[in-house]
Amino acid sequence: MFALLTVGCWGVYGVLLHKGQALMQPPGGAPLDPALLRYKAFLFVGLAYFLTAVLAPLILLWAKGSAFSGYTARGAWWSLVAGIAGAAGAFGVLLAFGARGTPAVVMAIVFAGAPIVNALYSLWLHPPQGGWTAIKPQFYLGILLAALGGCLVTYYKPNPAPTPARVAMAPTHASAPAADAR
Repeated sequence: MFALLTVGCWGVYGVLLHKGQALMQPPGGAPLDPALLRYKAFLFVGLAYFLTAVLAPLILLWAKGSAFSGYTARGAWWSLVAGIAGAAGAFGVLLAFGARGTPAVVMAIVFAGAPIVNALYSLWLHPPQGGWTAIKPQFYLGILLAALGGCLVTYYKPNPAPTPARVAMAPTHASAPAADAR
């Protein structure tokens, strides 16, 4: 259930982030540099991380009586590295939007590519028993299908319906100016 919670949250992440970035443009003012809009949106992503990833665990740890004890330097270091990787990935999503990527395309690439990177990095850290030749062909097929799935979703994504253009109303006969009669 927790994994499905993550799937749902990360599944809407790109769309929500893109919307937040777009809505950073003040109405009626001079258009801001799109990079500034991305940085402003990312600032609020950081605030959300602080609220969710700093305050919530501190409250839970404090409630369990373990808020400020029992940390190891190695555990803290690797947890910090993981947080930096996650934040850099979130920033990469915003930069991809700035390179004219849309949420549907960017997130399809991210979510197809991330499991591949995870599988290969995990194998590098913990090589399989019997060596690389002991890996079943189905694993490689899964890698290929994940990559192919990401490509297919990106390439064949449905385009949104066009927004109806505002049509200028031609003057009606009654409202047309009278011809100059001489």
